[in-house]
Amino acid sequence: MTAVTAPPPSTSADPTPRHPRRRPPSTGRRAYYVMVLPALALFLLFHTLPVLQGLYYSLTDYAGYGRYDFVGPSNYLALFQDSRIWESYLFTFRFALVATVLTNLIALAVALGLNGRIRFRNTLRGVFFIPNVLAILIVGYIFNYLFSNSLPYIAEKLGIEALSTSILADPDLAWVGVVILAVWQAVAFNVIIYLAGLQTVPEDLYEAATLDGAGAWQRFRSVTLPLIGPFVTINMVLALRNFLQVFDHIAALTKGGPGTSTTSVAHLIYNGGLNGGEYAYQTANAVLFFICIVVISIFQLRILQRREGSV
Repeated sequence: MTAVTAPPPSTSADPTPRHPRRRPPSTGRRAYYVMVLPALALFLLFHTLPVLQGLYYSLTDYAGYGRYDFVGPSNYLALFQDSRIWESYLFTFRFALVATVLTNLIALAVALGLNGRIRFRNTLRGVFFIPNVLAILIVGYIFNYLFSNSLPYIAEKLGIEALSTSILADPDLAWVGVVILAVWQAVAFNVIIYLAGLQTVPEDLYEAATLDGAGAWQRFRSVTLPLIGPFVTINMVLALRNFLQVFDHIAALTKGGPGTSTTSVAHLIYNGGLNGGEYAYQTANAVLFFICIVVISIFQLRILQRREGSV
């Protein structure tokens, strides 16, 4: 009986190396389209289409209902002759400028404090972020009660005549209440951005500056501020853009009053367009305001970025 022997293993290497199976390029492309096309369709449906409709209605005399006629650029020409429009733009720009400066100064100061070696640092960071997650309308009604009831009561007990009545009822001081609410709510978000920027500054630079005899202010001006320049730019641009669109704060505090002393552009567009039968006219105002915001944001961004390079 002969034994069956297995053939000797081949010593020659396989000339054709084996590669793992790769998905065909069409599979990745198909997944890309599956994820992108629905989002693009929703964007076009709920953003681009309403914008185009608004541009069309701004060239008509549409009141929000019924029939309408095409009137061309007459709505835009009328905007420059309307005193309400000028007053609302002046108030909005003044409010946005003051609120932007105060918000960034306070937020940077708070961020510097929270970035130091203090006790309960993480807890305090969470506490300072709370205003950002609160509904601004609810907070606005609380501030309305404070300005209209609590603050006058305390001022009257202390004998402070200037604050014994609600500042929201004074045409010259009502905007201050709106600024206080807006700054209190906006500081929280800016603090987070500044904290992220401060944590990118190497500690070695502070130690080197201290060895060179630099004080706290010199370290901030020569080390901290130049290195967090991009974060300052982001906060300034976002804050100004958001404050130019102020609406909720005014709706909760003053509703545009007393009179029209605190009527912002957004509030005027809402009231006139939806409640005043000026749908097409205020749509033209919205288009003009959108152009103003874009131009201001681009101008501000370029100025601040140029400032970053010169610091």
